[in-house]
Amino acid sequence: MQRLYDFLRRHPTGVDSFWAVLLFGLGMLQVAGSADHRDVKLTAVPAVVALATAVALRRKYTVPMLWLTAGAGAYQLVTDSEPTPANLAMLVVLYTVGAADVPRWVSRVALAMGLAAPPLSNLRWRMNEGTTTGETVFAIVMLMVMFALAWVLGDSVRTRRAYYAQLVERNQRLEKERAAQAQVAVAAERARIARELHDVVAHNVSVMVVQADGAAYVLDSSPELAKEALQTISGTGRQALAEMRRLLGVLRTGEPQESEDYVPQPDVEQIEVLVEQVRAAGLAVDFQVEGTPRQLPTGVELTAYRIVQEALTNTRKHGGPDASASVRLVYFDDGLGLLVEDDGRGAAHELYEDGGADGAGHGLIGMRERVGMVGGTLDAGPRPGGGFRISALLPLKKQPN
Repeated sequence: MQRLYDFLRRHPTGVDSFWAVLLFGLGMLQVAGSADHRDVKLTAVPAVVALATAVALRRKYTVPMLWLTAGAGAYQLVTDSEPTPANLAMLVVLYTVGAADVPRWVSRVALAMGLAAPPLSNLRWRMNEGTTTGETVFAIVMLMVMFALAWVLGDSVRTRRAYYAQLVERNQRLEKERAAQAQVAVAAERARIARELHDVVAHNVSVMVVQADGAAYVLDSSPELAKEALQTISGTGRQALAEMRRLLGVLRTGEPQESEDYVPQPDVEQIEVLVEQVRAAGLAVDFQVEGTPRQLPTGVELTAYRIVQEALTNTRKHGGPDASASVRLVYFDDGLGLLVEDDGRGAAHELYEDGGADGAGHGLIGMRERVGMVGGTLDAGPRPGGGFRISALLPLKKQPN
């Protein structure tokens, strides 16, 4: 049954043609059985053919079939060809016009013609002899109601189709918006992972390079110091691998994070460990904490750690062999202040102007992005007395997701 229904829905013209043939047959039976003269019978045939054709092609050529139906009705009035069962096509065509996506004036004209048909028919062909005026009026009104109901039913179908089309369009638009939001979220996540990877790789590899150079320098004269440097390189490498596994695990959907090398996300408490690691790599760092340490939002803690990490990495890369640095954390009532300074040569102008316009200052770009994400402010540039300074203020209010 479902297959038959699907077939009929896919071939509407075939279904309409079936009903057209049925109406044509009924109309021709009445014409053939009429007791009128032969010329009257022949004049009724074109109207029957026209009305049957209108039913067959009503969905394919809706407006032309409306005019064809109106012409057939006018032809019947002029030639005195009384209505036949084929005139039911007028109701069908009126419903089709009401349901179709045609100009509204066409639909209203169709309704007006449908309402005018019963009175005109009564004027042309009087009701049966013996009927009272009340009965005649009642019959005309009932016919007009039938035409009106056919149009109203079609118009209701049109309204429902339009509403459904709106829902489909709206759903498609929402799907596109969700896809666009997903792409934005993916891009933001990639940017976050890129920042994290940059911070991890730049810092740890920098430490490993310094330690490797030192180990090579003292390998012959002081094997014990070389051994310590190699141990530092090994520990730093393991830490870098663990953090990279954590970050890359975000890209593997559906894979549990159960590695033994898993490390928690860095926070403010680990800044002191970071400073000790940098000191072990040969950079003198003065570390101070002011105010009362307390629990901070996760985003603020990670941002603070990464800023200090990037700033000390830049000092090792650009400050020169005799540079030293200072790290200062200040807990305010409504924010966390960071100040990282060094007395080295400082970075090239392009690395901090406009966030690294030459494409090399990715670390400072990442700093600004991180600080902006938590609603803070960042200032980076050369110190008046030489060296480089990075200061940031991170608000402690809860940030929107």
